[in-house]
Amino acid sequence: MLRAERGAQRLRLRKSLLGRLLAVSALVAACSVAATAWLAVQTTSGAIEKEQGRNLAADTRVLDALLAYAAEHPTWDGVDATVDELADASDRRITLTTQSRETLADSADASPPPPALPPQASAVVDPLSVAAVPSGSESGSGSVTVAAPGTDGAQHPGTDRVDARAVGPFRLSATERTSLRRTADETVRCLSRSGIASDVVEGPSGRPRIQVVGNDPDRIRGSRCATEALDSPTATETKALTALNELVNACLGRQDREAVRLDLDLSWDTYRPPSTPAVSEPRPVPSISVSAPREAVPTELPTASPVDSEVDRDIASCVGIARQEQLSSYVASPALLFITDPGGGAVPGFELSPGNTARITGVAALVLALTVGASILAGVRLVRPLHALTGAAQRMRDGEEPSHVEVAADNEIGRLAAAFNDMSAHRARLEEQRKVMVSDVAHELRTPLSNIRGWLEGAQDGIADADAQFVSSLLEEAVQLQHIIDDLQDLSAADAGALRLHPEPVRIEDLLAHAVAAHQAQADAAGVRLTVTGPQGGTPVPALTADPVRLRQAIGNLVSNAVRHTPEEGRVTLRAYTACGGGTGEEVVVEVADTGSGMAAEDLPYVFDRFWRAEKSRSRRTGGSGLGLAIVRKLVEAHGGTTAVASTVGQGSVFTLRLPTAGPDPMNTVV
Repeated sequence: MLRAERGAQRLRLRKSLLGRLLAVSALVAACSVAATAWLAVQTTSGAIEKEQGRNLAADTRVLDALLAYAAEHPTWDGVDATVDELADASDRRITLTTQSRETLADSADASPPPPALPPQASAVVDPLSVAAVPSGSESGSGSVTVAAPGTDGAQHPGTDRVDARAVGPFRLSATERTSLRRTADETVRCLSRSGIASDVVEGPSGRPRIQVVGNDPDRIRGSRCATEALDSPTATETKALTALNELVNACLGRQDREAVRLDLDLSWDTYRPPSTPAVSEPRPVPSISVSAPREAVPTELPTASPVDSEVDRDIASCVGIARQEQLSSYVASPALLFITDPGGGAVPGFELSPGNTARITGVAALVLALTVGASILAGVRLVRPLHALTGAAQRMRDGEEPSHVEVAADNEIGRLAAAFNDMSAHRARLEEQRKVMVSDVAHELRTPLSNIRGWLEGAQDGIADADAQFVSSLLEEAVQLQHIIDDLQDLSAADAGALRLHPEPVRIEDLLAHAVAAHQAQADAAGVRLTVTGPQGGTPVPALTADPVRLRQAIGNLVSNAVRHTPEEGRVTLRAYTACGGGTGEEVVVEVADTGSGMAAEDLPYVFDRFWRAEKSRSRRTGGSGLGLAIVRKLVEAHGGTTAVASTVGQGSVFTLRLPTAGPDPMNTVV
């Protein structure tokens, strides 16, 4: 049986507060760990990518600077200063070696000996074989564009791998540069007068060209400014182009291809007059010096059949080979470039390896375990007092004596335990009052019934005569019994919420006068003076909304009780006045004061309890059933008012009724 109960408790764990708390804590912890890990990975990845981007940009600048040096110098002599400058700017160790790894330049100090170089070079510095440089490089270095005619006769660009700054024999002399620059400046001024903004841009060889501002090169065609002088090759360029053309045609001859004629922009032409040799003086190329697309210039040469793409590839290949052969003596030999950190190691990077993944997973699992463990401890401490409360409530349900639950702390659970203890104590008091009430009701009903039975048995046995006095005694006991039953019925209706009122406008002065008139005979028989006094200052008491019958009953019970407890030549005074309700509106206060024996202070909290009497002997000398004041409280509360009592032993008591002028709660009324 015990095992079955434990199993049921474990099955109910998922529905308990502790189980839900653990589930929510685990879910929150898992989500928190996942979100934190995701945010850390994203932030770290972004930072790493940004750092790698900066490293790549720095490495690209180093490579570009060394390519420029190699393109402009036939040897690597004197490159040390450039290498040191680049190393200081990039905070890297830069090493340049031959292809056999003989050091040409090294930014690291020679003493002590620097660490060994990595097995893999960062790049190969060869101006005659340059890979595509990413866009945005500062120098704009890259491959040189050549053009090949397609089958439609139009010029289509092709690409070789020679650095644009490797110009070799095409580099203009100072005199040629000055002459061409003067011509370009005159052309720019002419275009400016025509409203065309332009500028002079000088290429690596020193040849100037005109660049139209505003990305609208077509505007130059409508001007009268001549640019032919900038399109004509100089003597230096003619000599270099002729030598290049011979190398290209020699390459094509080895492949049994037709000779071509190269233009200054390295485009070619396979159209050759019958009487002209394969290699001739190059003709001017239109608009090579202007950054604007130009239409193809008609040629006077006879048109031959268009060459196919295979011929184009062979010609482009020969052009590339010829350029490398021509420039080989003008540029530095290929070199290996090593870019490492200042300590000699490779530039650090980041990789989410299986080991890193395992560490992240382990830390996340540890955080989750700690969170769940802390939640278990907190949940157990939270649920323990709830279990104690549940056990105490079950024991009360089973009829056991109410038990006191320990209040551990001043928090929500502690306040719940304190409220449970108060409820338990209140329930114990109510249970005791219920038992006392049953005993009191039995006692109160037994007395008149015993008297009636005694008189009737006496008459049956012939002991008592059934005369007028006999009948009067029986009637008095029956009236007392009926009075007790009526009082119990009123209290039962009030407790059950079935006591309905019939409110209407009432003048409290009229009710007080009626109560005095109804109890005047009782007061005269007891030798007590019964009076009604007006409010202080003569201020009239406003009318209030109330049930006149029930309110007269409440006031009558107070007056009857006061007369019974006031000795001969005593005084009972009734008074009504107006008071502020403190947020509940205006109130009418009714006071019934007597000069009787009074009550002790410790008895005042029980005055309005049922069947309670100040006389513990329960003598019926003073009359009453002990229900009158309880009925008074219920009737006043039904009107939305309150009751109070103040008393001094030997001086008398003052009973106070506070009634709102607005009337009772509509839920307690009958229309």
